Amino acid sequence: MESKFGTLYIVATPIGNLDDITLRALKILKEVDVIAAEDTRHTLKLLNHFEISKPLISYHRHNEEVKKDILIEKLKKGENIALVSDAGTPGICDPGEQIVKKAIEENVKIIPIPGACASIQALIGSGLDTNEFLFLGFLPLNKKNRKIKLEEIQKSTKTIIIYEAPHKIKETLIDLEKILESRKVVIARELTKIHEEFIRKDIHNILENVDNLKGEMIIVIEGCKEERENIFEKMTIEEHYRYYEKQQLEKKEIIKKIAKDRNVPKNDIYKLFIKK
Repeated sequence: MESKFGTLYIVATPIGNLDDITLRALKILKEVDVIAAEDTRHTLKLLNHFEISKPLISYHRHNEEVKKDILIEKLKKGENIALVSDAGTPGICDPGEQIVKKAIEENVKIIPIPGACASIQALIGSGLDTNEFLFLGFLPLNKKNRKIKLEEIQKSTKTIIIYEAPHKIKETLIDLEKILESRKVVIARELTKIHEEFIRKDIHNILENVDNLKGEMIIVIEGCKEERENIFEKMTIEEHYRYYEKQQLEKKEIIKKIAKDRNVPKNDIYKLFIKK
């Protein structure tokens, strides 16, 4: 028997420039019965801009434990709901994860509506490696947990993306300066807005001018190349191959990566594994 439950739409909204909203997102926002918003006042401005009038319900970090159950009940009664955050994709450092888990438990259909995501915008404009990256969101405030995360950043061979509040950006950059040495750092500032800027400088130079920086900022950090090289220097070619094989990469991609890691011609590696 077909479920009469409604559908939960996870709708990405612009991170600055309103033109970045998708046609599909507009269609869903116009069709749903209710819009669950992180800040109803903020979302109302977006809806008014596109001449959309829908009932709004507040759904944010401090009330989601209660509100998720209210929304689930509405969904089970057949209402369709769109979940939006203030900007970007719900669930990515914004409310959304809890209601998605609950909806899955209750067999409610979930449809994500793709769109803007600040972390991806920052990454693709950074000029750093995009093949592998580690998204850490906001660093913990707790000193012990923060130290653990900073150690993870120090050792990571992947490009790292961090969110930070404008008033805490200097403190975070000071912490990073202690561990990054000569690694590249990019500040993506005011993405999609009038004053959008990518600051690609040594972290020491960024710190000298950080007091003059304003607006929303994302930090993108180059992975630790030296550690990656040291790891592979200790491996045999076969171990190197298995290292990437465990990551479920295809043979062609593995060979390409091994050649790059060892700075040898790709054909030399290909010959070794042609019969594998």
